[in-house]
Amino acid sequence: MLVGDDEEHEQTSGMCVSIFGRRMYAMECTHLCTKALAIVQVDDLLYAGPAPCEHDADCTRLNDQPPKSTKTGKKPAPAPFGASKSTKAQKNPLFEATPKNFGIGQDIQPKTDLTRFVKWPEYVRLQRQKVILHQRLKVPPAIAQFSHTLDKNTATQLFKLLNKYRPETKQEKNARLAAAAAATAEGKESTQKPEKKPFFVKYGLNHSVALIEAKKAALVAIADDVDPIELVVFLPTLCRKMGVPYVIVKSKARLGTVVHKKTAAVLTVHEVRSEDQKELSTIVSAAKANFSDKYEEQRRQWGGGLRGNKSTQMLRKRAKASGQTLTAANAAKL
Repeated sequence: MLVGDDEEHEQTSGMCVSIFGRRMYAMECTHLCTKALAIVQVDDLLYAGPAPCEHDADCTRLNDQPPKSTKTGKKPAPAPFGASKSTKAQKNPLFEATPKNFGIGQDIQPKTDLTRFVKWPEYVRLQRQKVILHQRLKVPPAIAQFSHTLDKNTATQLFKLLNKYRPETKQEKNARLAAAAAATAEGKESTQKPEKKPFFVKYGLNHSVALIEAKKAALVAIADDVDPIELVVFLPTLCRKMGVPYVIVKSKARLGTVVHKKTAAVLTVHEVRSEDQKELSTIVSAAKANFSDKYEEQRRQWGGGLRGNKSTQMLRKRAKASGQTLTAANAAKL
């Protein structure tokens, strides 16, 4: 089998490689030969070399190369004194391992917090969903103003004053009337003036509205969680129109405790004693600064529109990928 043609080639040294089966052979000719190169098969082995030439000892087979010499290095140093071989810990045959199987119907599961898997009552689910909807949906300014409540320190002073003017209970009222009747029966009415009715906090929506419209209210306290909110949504505007100071406080139940009720939507301070006049004026000045003077500002502020944790993290990743900073302005564009 000829590799080159019969024509004379330049007198140079070259390499001829051939693949036969899975073996590869090569020959390097160092002689100035004018014969064509050929591949020769001898004893089922393939050789590469020049066509019949006196230089038949120049053909070299790659598989016949001498093996590489393996040099043996020095032996590794022995282990330091005191080093002991690791031995497996012997198991006590008296104690056998009994692994638990936590499959269905098998061993009892370990105690874990299953709060997320509890099927809550319907009223619990509804009130939680309602809170989430109020956070997600946009809230008009007339309703959103009820989310701005009185600060804690001022609210503490307010309820301290309101508790001084709690309405009398039925027992206290009966005792007061009985004492007045006994005095009348004894003939003391002519010598002493009749006892005046003490000052009380006024409650009830209709009663409070009548006092506000008559401009007889010194201070109005409105609850922020009245349901339906339409019952009190007009009160801030009415108070501002009539020049009556008002505050929005947390929890209608807290207002209810002042007047011996479960809840109260609104409380009205009509009159106070002379010793409490200074305390009332302090609360009124805070009410005007936080509510009456900020009415126009709050009338233009929408509420709600708050995103959840998952949505916020998704927008933050998008903003980071685009090289931006997540703000309320560009949140809608991401």
